[in-house]
Amino acid sequence: MFKNILLPVDGSESALKAVDTGIQLAAQLGSTVFGVHVLPPLSTVSFMSELLQHSPCYSEAAKVRAQAFLDEVVKRAQAVQVRCETEIACDLRPYVAIVAAAAKHHCDLIVMRSRGHEGVERMLLGSVPHKVMLSCDIPVLVCH
Repeated sequence: MFKNILLPVDGSESALKAVDTGIQLAAQLGSTVFGVHVLPPLSTVSFMSELLQHSPCYSEAAKVRAQAFLDEVVKRAQAVQVRCETEIACDLRPYVAIVAAAAKHHCDLIVMRSRGHEGVERMLLGSVPHKVMLSCDIPVLVCH
């Protein structure tokens, strides 16, 4: 049924619960999972500042943190013998990067947490899962 499952992860407990759900489903179906973490790109000012200072402060720290989130996905998948690949994507709009990753890996299901933005930001901008559902024709399993 579902051969490739995308698991967006941001390091939160609710995202990891969704990861566990996706991995359990993949284990039952013999599917592959793809973990993705979305980083916002550095602004030009920040990028130039880092280059001038020869200090990989923000970008390196962000990549290390992102890789730690993805390593947790791999660890959970390996525990139940599910094939797992990961990637770090960059975009100011996480939903765009998630939809692009799903297309890139030929995913036929996205499993993600129920929240994206919080409070007023959610009312004004909408939630990431909602935007993902509106932006692709792939089924999205939203876990609470």
